[in-house]
Amino acid sequence: MVKKIAAVAGGVFIGLIIAFARVGAFPFWGSDSNAPKPPPAQQAQAAPAEPLPAPPVPGVHVAPAPPNAPEPTEKVGVITSFAPLVKRMIPAVVSVNVVQDVKISGMPFGIAPGGPGDDNGGDEENGGGGGGDQGGGGGMPPGDPFDQLRRYFGQGGQREYKQHGLGSGVIVSADGYILTNNHVVGNADEIHVTLQDKREFTAKVIGKDAKTDLGLIKIDTKDALPVATLGDSNSTDVGDWVIAIGNPFNVGMTVTAGIVSAKGRILGGDYDDFIQTDASINPGNSGGPLINTRGEVIGINTAIYSRTGANNGIGFAIPIDMARNVMDQLKAHGRVVRGWLGVEIQEVTPDLAQSFGLPKPEGALVASADKDGPAGKGGIERGDIVLSFNGHPVNDEHELPALVAQTPINQKVPVEVVRNGKHVSLEVTIGERKEPQVASAKSEEPGGNWGMQVGDITPEIAQEFHLESTKGVVIQKVAPDSPSAEAGLQAGDVVLEVNHEKIAALADFIAKAKEAQTQKKPALLLVQRGGATLYTVIKPAGSAQG
Repeated sequence: MVKKIAAVAGGVFIGLIIAFARVGAFPFWGSDSNAPKPPPAQQAQAAPAEPLPAPPVPGVHVAPAPPNAPEPTEKVGVITSFAPLVKRMIPAVVSVNVVQDVKISGMPFGIAPGGPGDDNGGDEENGGGGGGDQGGGGGMPPGDPFDQLRRYFGQGGQREYKQHGLGSGVIVSADGYILTNNHVVGNADEIHVTLQDKREFTAKVIGKDAKTDLGLIKIDTKDALPVATLGDSNSTDVGDWVIAIGNPFNVGMTVTAGIVSAKGRILGGDYDDFIQTDASINPGNSGGPLINTRGEVIGINTAIYSRTGANNGIGFAIPIDMARNVMDQLKAHGRVVRGWLGVEIQEVTPDLAQSFGLPKPEGALVASADKDGPAGKGGIERGDIVLSFNGHPVNDEHELPALVAQTPINQKVPVEVVRNGKHVSLEVTIGERKEPQVASAKSEEPGGNWGMQVGDITPEIAQEFHLESTKGVVIQKVAPDSPSAEAGLQAGDVVLEVNHEKIAALADFIAKAKEAQTQKKPALLLVQRGGATLYTVIKPAGSAQG
């Protein structure tokens, strides 16, 4: 009997515990999630919905959100897939394969030197190669044990092989115009374009611009092509999602995603204003588009920062606003016409800012002004600090060249400078920037190449090579293993005479060089190097004696 009473009492006790648990007196572990949901009516009574915020009233100021909180009008959301965007955009991206005929002197054991393409998107030092991102030698049999002997005894001669390169491009018009990099197509002899649907075309160069590393090519087709929409890179913000599309390593069209990690990056050029991204960019991506989440091209991928040649998470794209301006000029004129102010500028450091009475370092300090140029005629003087140009603030010395370059020729623009601590407003009429003429001392005959590149001595060239003389022509580049290199000539040397004939300008040098090369005789050059002058003899190519 006692056992029965105890069992009944225990059952009652357990029942009470369960009853209390159901009403929430002391919930068991997990009882919240396992408890049955009350009817909708009970839910509404237990937790009444919060009232919707009232719509904004016109003219009433909305207080900003607290720090680190979203702004009231800020768009927030989660991207679950880029697939619809990629499906729409990828048909407008193409692969660009280039071929360049290369002539070299006989090399020991048949080893061909590397071509103009490099891992970081072309040979910047040589103005943008033309071999694409991935240079590939070919055409020379390896392991020739007699080649070194032939070279030693002057019998190697010149060899030719085809240098292959790779890049990407984006279709910008239905009739076949394609925007890509200058270092991909710059000096190519053949350009082959492959569309996403596997169709192949031969392309021609419409125009190229080494200063921005942009090139415009065209293919001819009767069918309308898919076209990419060009966006607004100025409205792009750091932190925005972006997609890079291209053909890295020739593995096929590839899509990578990342964010805009910085804007306004300077890599050493006069017109640099790169968008930095961590979207994976590798050799072969050059010339392909950087796309925002609206499916608009905001940049043209051009370079990576890497010590190995592979992606390290820092890639650079040319802003589409700059690329669009260059593209329009290449399409209309085949070249880019840039504005010219006629000044040399330098950075305003904190010490200089204090010396010139500025509250903070800003603007561009005028180190010199061409008295016959637009700046000089407009009243700009050495020592002025340019704070504003044509209504745009000049935050540092990198911004002024780009602003000037984009200004139409002969347009009058307001310029604000600080002079002796006072703000001065000026008006300047922009001139056209004349690119220095450059020519190679070569003829069409075999062995007629001296292997040097020369140009007129412009103020920019004089500054680059620290020249004081304006007479003669300056040697800008000397090819290795060339007659010029064997004669001891160097970049920065100024050629004053060829065979005792004075050289006043580039035209004089070209005429005398062609005359000497046609005769295939050694030429005597008088060269100025620094503060000294010296004579040297250039022998025709192929005149080496065993």
